[in-house]
Amino acid sequence: MKTKRLTTAQALIQFLIHQHVERDGKRQPFFAGCLGIFGHGCIAGVGQALLQYPEFRYFHTKNEQASVHIATAFAKMSNRLRAFACVSSIGPGATNMVTGAATATINRLPVLLLPGDIFARRNVGPVLQQLEHPASQDISVNDCFRPVSKYWDRINRADQLMNALPEMMRVLTSQAETGAVTLALPQDVQTEVFDYPAALFEDRVWHIPRPAPEAMLLDRAVELIRASQKPLIVAGGGVLYSEAHEALAKFAEQTGLPVGETQAGKGSLRYDHPQNLGAIGVTGTFGANIMAREADLVIGLGTRYSDFTTASKTAFQNPMVRFININMAGFDAFKHSALPIVADARVAVETLSQALSGWQVSASYRRRAGKFNRAWDKEVDRLYHTPTGLPVSQAEVIGAVNDFSRPQDVVLCAAGSLPGDLHKLWRTRDPKGYHLEYGYSCMGYEVAGGLGAKMAAPEREVYVMVGDGSWLMMSSELLTSVQEGCKLTVVLLDNHGFQSIGGLSQAIGHGTFGTRYRFRNPKTGLLDGENVPVDFAANARSLGAHVISARDINDLKAALAEARQQTKTTVIVIETDAEKRAPGYESWWDVPIAEVSEIKSVKAARKGYEAARTKERYHL
Repeated sequence: MKTKRLTTAQALIQFLIHQHVERDGKRQPFFAGCLGIFGHGCIAGVGQALLQYPEFRYFHTKNEQASVHIATAFAKMSNRLRAFACVSSIGPGATNMVTGAATATINRLPVLLLPGDIFARRNVGPVLQQLEHPASQDISVNDCFRPVSKYWDRINRADQLMNALPEMMRVLTSQAETGAVTLALPQDVQTEVFDYPAALFEDRVWHIPRPAPEAMLLDRAVELIRASQKPLIVAGGGVLYSEAHEALAKFAEQTGLPVGETQAGKGSLRYDHPQNLGAIGVTGTFGANIMAREADLVIGLGTRYSDFTTASKTAFQNPMVRFININMAGFDAFKHSALPIVADARVAVETLSQALSGWQVSASYRRRAGKFNRAWDKEVDRLYHTPTGLPVSQAEVIGAVNDFSRPQDVVLCAAGSLPGDLHKLWRTRDPKGYHLEYGYSCMGYEVAGGLGAKMAAPEREVYVMVGDGSWLMMSSELLTSVQEGCKLTVVLLDNHGFQSIGGLSQAIGHGTFGTRYRFRNPKTGLLDGENVPVDFAANARSLGAHVISARDINDLKAALAEARQQTKTTVIVIETDAEKRAPGYESWWDVPIAEVSEIKSVKAARKGYEAARTKERYHL
């Protein structure tokens, strides 16, 4: 048997170079390279291997958590068919990646994590940055990755790598089980040599299947649809990952079935498709939420039914409502006591389309969905183009960016009040034009995620919309975008604090306690003094970006035009008014409020909360 004498780290990188995926006859390399920061726990092992094999490109990021966000956004933009590896040193470098791992796993996106680990040979322990545990010598901080990884392993011997690598790839390429995969790499083992079988480094192609619906369950689904009076499709991220958007558009037109879109599923239909009700749930439109409330049959297509989609289990109020769930993951398919169809979304929609040939919803029901679609577009136009004075509203900023951007461009966001307003208001014209990380809604994802999306689709303009809160948490990868020549247009909204949580704080009777960037007031002892001045333009300029400050919407429009002509990352800073909010529509979110309080506003909020909770349902 032919062998190759390699270090563990060299064998790992060689293996990654030769992994490919194939779907619908199209083959491509699975890994795009490695992101990360070198430290003593990885530079002599994985670092040396990356230097030796430059064809596996290394990208020098500035924060380990941001590395994972870049990889997550890249995988999302690539429909889970490509991925990055992320390397870190031991200790703080490794634990910095835990938040990113959770973000990837919750969003079902493939990311490979390679944190350095403590020595496998223990004679030199405790080593620098090692966590000592009195109950075991087999615990390190990398055990923190276990609950947020879909596969976890520690390579304590060079030969163990051969068993771990196929399992790693099985999970990363699974459309049902994918997420963060962690291979903890003791720093001494990374550098140890072993005679690996040469076959380990041959090209491997991992087929991404499109499983079809099981015939009996499909027949039952067709019966339920034909018997329904008010059916509704809830389109989730699975529609986009399976590239089912065209099939869904034809199916909705054929049958008249109305469609509501989750955050992950927005873009499943163009905004002006007559059956598209738009966003559904807490951040949904009035049409989607009214028709959800009345629906007697809900067809969940690639959705995991988060509480924002179900409005904390208050969205579907018809006492006779039934569910059909089409999902690659059985875990999600069985939710809400549904008829579970474990299948690829595109194949399932195409199969249903054939089985329902000649069937349509009633003419009046179709007209109602179309009426809601047109009425919502008028509401969006009102919020986009009604001047509110200075500072401008967030909705006006979204409108200016949406009006200026082209159909193939991408808007990207993750946390704060922007995701809710974007979900409601962004007019999607391309299935990959709307990129929201809302499974974890991780502050700090935006700039790093924008870079990942741009790396996956360099031909597209990427508009990162970020609030000042997320910017202050993590803007470091702006420098990486400049370093790599990956142009972003970042629209930074300065509203002097946390707009989303500030609004929530007011809604639950707390005022804006602890949500504004204000000086401490010596009279009250609280953070309710004057605004703390932050020069975001200078901050962005210091990281190498082209920077433009905008005062009003006309300035913003001119800035967007200037940014399009730039060849490097541009940051546009504009002040917005945190109190000028887009309203909610026909929905509610369960945020528990103190059951007893001495504060009158909290008591009043609690009464409203108790009344709203009575609408929560168990779907049994």
